[in-house]
Amino acid sequence: MSKIKIMNENLANKIAAGEVVEKISSVVKELVENSIDASAKSIVVSLSDGGLKQIQVLDDGVGMDYNDALLAFSRHATSKLLHDDDLFFIDTLGFRGEALPSIASVSSVTLKTCSGDIGTLIEIKGGKILKQEKTDARMGTCITVSELFYNTPARLKYLKNESYELANCVSLIEKLALSHDKISFTLTNNERVLVKTTGSGNLHKCIHEIYGLNVSSKMLEIESSNDDFDLYGFVCKPEILKSNRNHFITMVNDRVIKNNDINRAINDAYYTYKPDTKYPIIVLKINADPTLIDVNIHPTKQDIKMSKINELYDLIYNNIKEVLYKSLLIPDAIKKPEYNEIKDQYIENFIKENKEDDYSGSRQVVMDLSYAEAEKKEEPIVINEELKRLVLYPVGIAHGTYIIAQNEEGVYMIDQHAAQERINYERFLKCLKEKEITTTSLLFPITIELSPSEFLSLKNYLEILFKMGFKVEEFGLNTYIFKEHPTWLKTGYEEESIRKIVDLIIQNKGEFDPVKFNENIAITLACKMSIKANMRISNEAAEELLQELVLCDNPYNCPHGRPTIIKFSTYDLERMFKRVMN
Repeated sequence: MSKIKIMNENLANKIAAGEVVEKISSVVKELVENSIDASAKSIVVSLSDGGLKQIQVLDDGVGMDYNDALLAFSRHATSKLLHDDDLFFIDTLGFRGEALPSIASVSSVTLKTCSGDIGTLIEIKGGKILKQEKTDARMGTCITVSELFYNTPARLKYLKNESYELANCVSLIEKLALSHDKISFTLTNNERVLVKTTGSGNLHKCIHEIYGLNVSSKMLEIESSNDDFDLYGFVCKPEILKSNRNHFITMVNDRVIKNNDINRAINDAYYTYKPDTKYPIIVLKINADPTLIDVNIHPTKQDIKMSKINELYDLIYNNIKEVLYKSLLIPDAIKKPEYNEIKDQYIENFIKENKEDDYSGSRQVVMDLSYAEAEKKEEPIVINEELKRLVLYPVGIAHGTYIIAQNEEGVYMIDQHAAQERINYERFLKCLKEKEITTTSLLFPITIELSPSEFLSLKNYLEILFKMGFKVEEFGLNTYIFKEHPTWLKTGYEEESIRKIVDLIIQNKGEFDPVKFNENIAITLACKMSIKANMRISNEAAEELLQELVLCDNPYNCPHGRPTIIKFSTYDLERMFKRVMN
């Protein structure tokens, strides 16, 4: 008897469900993406107990007729791909025809849909059709999923608690709303509105509706293109940073994706504007010819392969770098009230005055009003060159660390270590880029003894040291001797500087990047050679430091991303002392 059998369709769907449906948000993603592909203008996602009890997605899309509604639950049934060549021109979010049959095989599903005058009602449990009939229905589709994984206990036990599953769903809807800003999205849990966007087609307004005024007011617009890619979106000023990359929201042809090369381009563009462990909020839309993209490599379709990724890296990196450079990056010491605080207070007053309990309605009113107010008060971007002419007059030093300065616009506090670190960093970086190198001989050559592995690692990169202006030779067992060095090394710190440079070369792994290597050297040396906190300096030295700082290419951050200068505007000071009351 033959051992190999063709598995039945229900078993195949359960296996497919293990790839397509991992958690509650996986179900929401597949259903909402079907609504988007159906040209919906409004999508409402209603959860009960974070989706653990029930998930419902309601849209106003084109709907399905009776025959299509039945076929939709058949494996590999799709309206989006018909021929082999269509794989090279995918312009829909779904295309495999696996989601609905996979979901239906591990849950109870009720589908109500209509594409014209007569609607269709289908009920399925565990992949078996319980009811199929024609009925009255509104235009569009409503699909309800309950008892998820009731027949696959092994998968059921891996569902997390309500708050965890709900958080994933909220994050998903936020990203989908940003990628399709012309569609109105509403997400509720136990009838409480958690996410609501208007579908205005204005990406900045959509960011405002999701993140609030405090974030949207700090977003910088970018728009550019090259021969292969169109780039549009918003990046935040470095004063708004998160602890993870979850807020790198990148879309390719309106598909939310995760791509390490794109993330690297974003992170590299913020290099020296932020600490290594913090990440900005980014919303980027990338449009490209579908033939340059392969989305058919993972069940979730979030991980994609892209041709010409180096050209895309340069486009993203250069444009983010440019918009950050052109923007005013001196943070205000007095933070404006958080958007959520304004919103909650306004809603409370709105309900009292109007005697209404409609949270979602009042919430939308304040969203629209606060965004309109933000648009009115939007200030022009202050170009970097104007800030380089900033004249600061030091008046004292607090705690031996913070220089207090003033001008007609307000009072400034400057971190003396961070400020000199920025000055030294730019000086070292400029010297490292010079084509003509001036060197000086060491009266007492410096010997560096290494382990055998370190000795061999450094040997592979001796050419780098030669190009930097070092004269170095092998000197006995696992030892190098340095006889000359470039003149930009700080006097008295020659040996410490050489050891730091050697360490950086040895730590290098993989392909050598001379640009990043030079930046790492400049950062490392700048930190070690700068005034430390609690080191008292004179007012004359402070004045000289400020004069050098404002002439820097980027005077606002140290190379590690910490601010060098914080401003108390005259208005902020008067408000703190109740001289003004508004």
